[in-house]
This record gives sequence, C-alpha cells and structure tokens, in this order.
Amino acid sequence: MAPLVPMSQPWVEKYRPRQVKDVAHQEEVIRVLTNTLQTADLPHMLFYGPPGTGKTTTALAIAYQLYGPELYKSRVLELNASDDRGINVVRTKIKNFAAVAVGTTRKAGYPCPPYKIIILDEADSMTEDAQNALRRTMETYSKVTRFFFICNYISRIIEPLASRCAKFRFKPLSEDVMSNRIMHICNEEGLNLDSQALSTLSAISQGDLRRAITYLQSAARLFGSSISSADLISVSGVIPEDVVKSLLAACRSGEFDVANKEVSNIIAEGYPVSQLMAQM
Repeated sequence: MAPLVPMSQPWVEKYRPRQVKDVAHQEEVIRVLTNTLQTADLPHMLFYGPPGTGKTTTALAIAYQLYGPELYKSRVLELNASDDRGINVVRTKIKNFAAVAVGTTRKAGYPCPPYKIIILDEADSMTEDAQNALRRTMETYSKVTRFFFICNYISRIIEPLASRCAKFRFKPLSEDVMSNRIMHICNEEGLNLDSQALSTLSAISQGDLRRAITYLQSAARLFGSSISSADLISVSGVIPEDVVKSLLAACRSGEFDVANKEVSNIIAEGYPVSQLMAQM
C-alpha cells in the first residue's frame, strides 16, 4: 500500500481560487465581473447554478479583491444554510449590519468601495417570509450595502428579490475542466491518479468540482498516494457497476428467486435505494 498522505486542511479550501479570474469554466460570468470590479461599483447580485461550479468562490473572491484580508471581516457578512436565517434574523442581524455606515478606512492596493457586502449562501433555502422581509432592507440601505444571493434553483427566489439583482448563471463543469483541475491538485499533493481513475472521478462527481476534490482527499487519506477507480468508488458511496448490472440481469431473467437474492445482497450491503435507482 502506498504511504498515506499527510492532511492539514480541506483541499476544497486550500485550492479555492482567490481571484475572480481564476474561477474555472465560467468565462462569460468572469468577463463581466472583471470589468465590473475595475469600477468597484457593484449592483446586488444573484449567482445560480448547480453545486460545485464556483458560485460561493466567486462571491468570496469579489469581496477579498475589494477589501483585502484586513477589512474583510468588518465589511462582509456571510450567512449560509447552517445559520438561522428566518424572518427574525433578517429583521435584526442582517438589518443591523446593513444599516451601519461604512468608515473611510482604506487599504493600499484595494478599491475599498463605500459599501458593505452581505453574502447569503444557499438563499433558496430561506423562507418566503424571510425573503419578503429582505425587500425593504435592500431598498432602504442600497447606498451602503450590496447583497449577493447564491442558490442552486433560481425559481425558489421570489421575483421581487430576483428582479433587484444582476443575475449570473454558473454552468456545470465539463470533464476536461474538472480533469485539469484535479490533475493540478494531484501534482501539488504528490498523488498518482491514472486515466481510468480520473475518468471515474469525473463521472461520479457529476460536474461538481467540490465533490470531486472531497472524494480525492478522502481516497488519499484512506489509500495513500496511489489511487485507483475502486478506491474512489468506495469513498464516494456510489454503488459498484457490477452490482447494478447483476440486479438488472436478475430482473430480466424473470426468476423471482434470483432477483430476490440480488435484492437481499444489496440490502445486506446497505446501499441506498435512491442511489441505486439513480444509477439504474
């Protein structure tokens, strides 16, 4: 077995792009945002698209490029689904942060525009009442606060909020883009990943780069620096292809006892039914 790879921090954070221009495969979005950053006059923004495509990374990169690491904490409020974001939080925490005037402190090398940023990650999980409560806050404090909404499903954002934002759609990452990024991480971390394993990782992560990096780090932690397709499948929770094929063959045979045996084997292994149906 190959030697285990020492772990310091999650690779998702370690290799997260720090500048907007470094975000992968979102050329149209990056071009518009890069031009907007030059003026430092940003509108409210709504980033939407599949998970793991760079939405949160882009929002954080914008904030860091505007304020730098020292002013970031005082100028940016970031809330995600793990935070309480009901109507009471909108009326208190968010409103209080939005209402505070911005100081004149500036840092050399950063634009430091005269407004704060509130990043609401996974905004589509906010209740409709909470979203409605945000409408008035956005209008009242628009001179000193900008809102960045991040979501997977734009249909779950109420129209009055969506219409107040510049919308940016993030598209799923292609296999080539994911492979290039994964190989970069492998080179940096000293991992050996063959072409079949690389193809398997792209397939099981389904265009989600964050998921692919997480699987890669989990496999490196468990199996060392030489990683195979089987290693990646075992850490991903994906059901092995031969198990799915065996079940399909048993169903086609028309023999109840044969099919029942395959089902019993799947239950004994603890494979989730939703995953099985998705792969079938």
